[in-house]
Amino acid sequence: MPFRKLLCLAAFALATAGAQAAYPDKPVTLVVPFPPGGSTDTIARTLAPKLQEKLGGSFIVDNKAGATGTIGAAQVKRAPADGYTLLVSSLGPYVIAPHLIKGVQYDALKDFDLLTVAVQAPNVLVVPAASPFKSVGELLAELKKNPGKLTFASSGNGSSDHLTAELFWQQTGTSAVHVPYKGGAPAITDLLGGVVDASFQNINAVVQHINAGKLRALAITGDKRSALLPSVPTMAEAGVKGVDVYSWQAVAAPKGLPADIKAKLHAALVAGLNDPAVKAKLQEQGFEIVANTPEQFATFQAAEYARWKLVIETGKITAD
Repeated sequence: MPFRKLLCLAAFALATAGAQAAYPDKPVTLVVPFPPGGSTDTIARTLAPKLQEKLGGSFIVDNKAGATGTIGAAQVKRAPADGYTLLVSSLGPYVIAPHLIKGVQYDALKDFDLLTVAVQAPNVLVVPAASPFKSVGELLAELKKNPGKLTFASSGNGSSDHLTAELFWQQTGTSAVHVPYKGGAPAITDLLGGVVDASFQNINAVVQHINAGKLRALAITGDKRSALLPSVPTMAEAGVKGVDVYSWQAVAAPKGLPADIKAKLHAALVAGLNDPAVKAKLQEQGFEIVANTPEQFATFQAAEYARWKLVIETGKITAD
């Protein structure tokens, strides 16, 4: 082979390697399909500087709220699969909204390259401090005695807290009145005021109210007790099986992400989540670090997708 041709090939190889090594050489957008201030937004804004630290470049958070998170998820699906647009979302768009909303503009199981489930947090069954119910057993007795009377608040139709309540009723053969709010904050406000009887809330949203004596925690939906509320039994310990539920946040990219960029992003995400300062901060807020592999995420998503599909169909739940 002529020397000049060898030089050209060598230069091309170096340029290609340089281009791959340069990722990211422009800003990377972390799309959060919900408004600022919630749990998912918190996770994205915690991860952005750690990704920047590990990979260089700049990572920015873009809140694209609407339609239970499906607008932002669809935007990511349509983006180029080059590592410059990522989805940071709770379980809703991944495993719940596709069963609730007609005409969702993506296939949750096929249109994303899954990177990792970042964190998870159990829900906690809470009642107002003045409530007569001191245990799950007492609450169940009332639900069975007066079906369809007690009120359960949620942050909206199809939310994790709503579906946890539906699962709880299905597993115990009981019924109550679902009261959906436009977000977790107003639901918690009415719960504190005794306007509603009970609610399943993300632990990080209510732990301060429980510790202040303004809400009473009856049970945790995790498979083990929470370090934040060690005296509160799990739902299984309280006598109710099959209500092990976690809210979770995960990171994905448009389908077709190059293998080298996928590996870089996954490694940076895991390292960022396991950074001692980040880990401690998130655990204080009630999050448990997951940081699993793309393969583990895929297996988990498939199981969660099937589970919530069954709950939604059994309960005849709609997004309206």
